[in-house]
Amino acid sequence: METDPSPARQLWTALEPLHAVVYFAPEPAEAAKALGLRGFWMGYFAGRAAPLGPLGPEPVAAMFFGFAPRMVARALPDAWDFAAPDDVLSTRIEAVETTLNRLLGPAPVTELAQLLEPAVAGCRFPGRPLAAAWAAVPRPDRPLARLWLAVSTLREHRGDGHVLASVAAGLTGLEASITHIATGATTRELVQRARGWSDEEWDEATTRLVSRGLLDDDGRLTTAGEDVRRTVEETTDRLAADPLEALGAPVVERVLELAAPLGRLVVDGGGLPVPNPMGAVRP
Repeated sequence: METDPSPARQLWTALEPLHAVVYFAPEPAEAAKALGLRGFWMGYFAGRAAPLGPLGPEPVAAMFFGFAPRMVARALPDAWDFAAPDDVLSTRIEAVETTLNRLLGPAPVTELAQLLEPAVAGCRFPGRPLAAAWAAVPRPDRPLARLWLAVSTLREHRGDGHVLASVAAGLTGLEASITHIATGATTRELVQRARGWSDEEWDEATTRLVSRGLLDDDGRLTTAGEDVRRTVEETTDRLAADPLEALGAPVVERVLELAAPLGRLVVDGGGLPVPNPMGAVRP
């Protein structure tokens, strides 16, 4: 299913590689391990949730939405016995700064960071706990760290909105993932491995979607399913409009002009594989 990219979607496409290096580059995983966190997924859940404090699995699974809750429960709250949230957060930012320095080299980033910070300031956070927590992280004084923090806050702002849109459409986290896969944006193999759902859970969710008339028997979106996905994506874009309105169209164009080449450097340097579970592409 193809949709014309809105400015909000263009912004996500340009910025997502700069955020997503934290999931795929080796430096953040190695730093989490050195801090005492056990295994990649403990580092993932602790690192992404760190600004919220030492939460248990239930609220984190609710916010992260697409993950099987037991997968979150294997990492939290145990992670906080090995490292405090503030230490996890500072280590994560330092590690991703090292990653971006390696991938981007001498590419200029200061202007982009300066343009994105007013976009973050223009965000509204009711119903968006993850984005609100990242927005409250003190701004580093180093350009790459500032850039990554701003990008990540905007990304979680959009992500929180996507969860709201999916819930409003009557989709569970797994059902949202399955319908996303049915658009061709990513694959079951990538998503199931990364999100922790069993084959039985996957089949049960697929059966529910078929019974609702959103998928056909071959797992393709029906007309009704396409309508639901379109509504979810359009609502996500609409709920992500705050930062664009704060900047104005000319500045958004400048952000895209600056960010897209950096995103391509990340992808071409191996910092983000394509395809991936998020459906992110090379800008």
